[in-house]
Amino acid sequence: RNKAKQAIEEQRMATKQEEVPQTKKQGDKSKSIGVASTKETNFSEWYTQTITKSEMIDYYDVSGCYILRPWSYSIWENIQAFFDPRIKKLGVQNAYFPLFVAESALNKEKDHVEGFAPEVAWVTRSGTSNLQKPIAIRPTSETIMYPAFANWISSHRDLPLKVNQWANVVRWEFKQPTPFLRTREFLWQEGHTAFATLEEAAKEVTDILDLYSKVYEELLAVPVIKGKKTEKEKFPGGYYTTTVEAFIPTSGKGIQGATSHCLGQNFAKMFGIQFENEKHEKAFAWQNSWGLTTRTIGVMVMVHGDDRGLVLPPRVAPLQVVIVPIPFKDNDTTQLVNRAKELTEQLSEAGVRVYLDDRTNYKPGYKYNHWELKGVPLRLDFGPKDLEQGNIVFVRRTGGKETVPQSDIVNRVKKTLEDIQTSLLQKATEERNQRIKQVTKWEDFVPQLDAKNMCLVPWCEETVCEEDIKKRSTEAVQANLSASKKKKQERKDRENKKKEESTKLEEQTSQLSVGEAKNQKEEEEEKFEAPTTGAKSLCIPNEQPPLDNHVCVGCGKTAKLWCLFGRSY
Repeated sequence: RNKAKQAIEEQRMATKQEEVPQTKKQGDKSKSIGVASTKETNFSEWYTQTITKSEMIDYYDVSGCYILRPWSYSIWENIQAFFDPRIKKLGVQNAYFPLFVAESALNKEKDHVEGFAPEVAWVTRSGTSNLQKPIAIRPTSETIMYPAFANWISSHRDLPLKVNQWANVVRWEFKQPTPFLRTREFLWQEGHTAFATLEEAAKEVTDILDLYSKVYEELLAVPVIKGKKTEKEKFPGGYYTTTVEAFIPTSGKGIQGATSHCLGQNFAKMFGIQFENEKHEKAFAWQNSWGLTTRTIGVMVMVHGDDRGLVLPPRVAPLQVVIVPIPFKDNDTTQLVNRAKELTEQLSEAGVRVYLDDRTNYKPGYKYNHWELKGVPLRLDFGPKDLEQGNIVFVRRTGGKETVPQSDIVNRVKKTLEDIQTSLLQKATEERNQRIKQVTKWEDFVPQLDAKNMCLVPWCEETVCEEDIKKRSTEAVQANLSASKKKKQERKDRENKKKEESTKLEEQTSQLSVGEAKNQKEEEEEKFEAPTTGAKSLCIPNEQPPLDNHVCVGCGKTAKLWCLFGRSY
């Protein structure tokens, strides 16, 4: 709670600083708007500062709920613009279903409701009166949509039925909330479809998973691993679940990017979704559901961001280019600004998302830091000499500067943006690949986790073994953590003993103050950075290395496949 209040205050101060014009007396405050923490030394604080100071997120007085400011919502709109026309090409139509679900409908599918029961939020009162029956707020919409599907489907001619909705859902998470990654309310798209045969349903599961992979890799420049969830990790009540898994190198954790589920006929049987086939026989529909959330934004920030703030891939950035005129002091800026406006118009007409920052109450240094913090991929600096020589200076957010002729600005901007997009994916892929380690012996498993890697292991595909791997790795981690805390306490005891031997009270007080601050900082960093859990299965990758004669890393039985394990969000 205190951290949330602190983040709000920091964001208010940042906004206040931006509202104050830069004058000679005030000096250059450009550095004060940036991120104070570094990504490698305090990842949690870096992430909080980055998403608040870049104006992506603001905090709200209901824990686990956040305000998506225009900068982040624009990114979500770009994701929608990428994904929506592609699912429509597959025959999917958009619709909207109610937010509320009756308790009787939610309880209809036992495995499904048990999977979501701890996260369901209930409405129990209306004004001052108790409701006769409590109403759930949707954690997902299967139990809301499928009674309607049963009404709409009666013949094979009614199939396939393909519906998607862009909506919000509520899951009352009890884990520590993290903006974008784990929140009690979030935005998503959820597709729900029904088919006459399993083959048709299975094909769509794969098609949708491929689209999710493209959202991450082609749009967000984040590499993902396509695979299948284990029986233990699949969607509650489903037949099987496929997934795209991303990885955050700084924390060494995997994160589920999006899922495409084949529900089989289980829900059709529960809700009576039947049709008469071509042989005039009654049959149950085969169903799928699939979803992608605003978690995508958080993953992108964590993968690409640096110590200066956001680094946005050009294809998803709200602004791809910002032009900053740099006038000489006391010079007439009319020609410079007019030419900058012309260049802005050229780029805009060519389809580039561009902004001219011609504000006169801010120095260039402030503008540079402001747009770097917000992650704009390309900055164009434009001064009097550039005006005379017909040039403009390209400054990439990812690093690098070059002088370019104004006459070729449109082509060069487009090429540079594509280069940035490609290089971001390439860099992230190389780093991700370096963190996937093939582990065939248990004694190597936890050390690889502690090195912030994912472990690709031969596995027997048994749930009991999967649970045991998580249990044993957690116990090993906690044992290591206890040893670390013991050493830390011994260090504190030695420091305290030295303080007690100090003869000067003023010196002693000063040392105590510094020591307490240092210890507090170490404790806060350890609280976030020190791993406290073991590994869970992330997915069974679609691309499988040769298994040879390996045995299961967990139990020693004959291995059936390779499975990716790791710490996760």
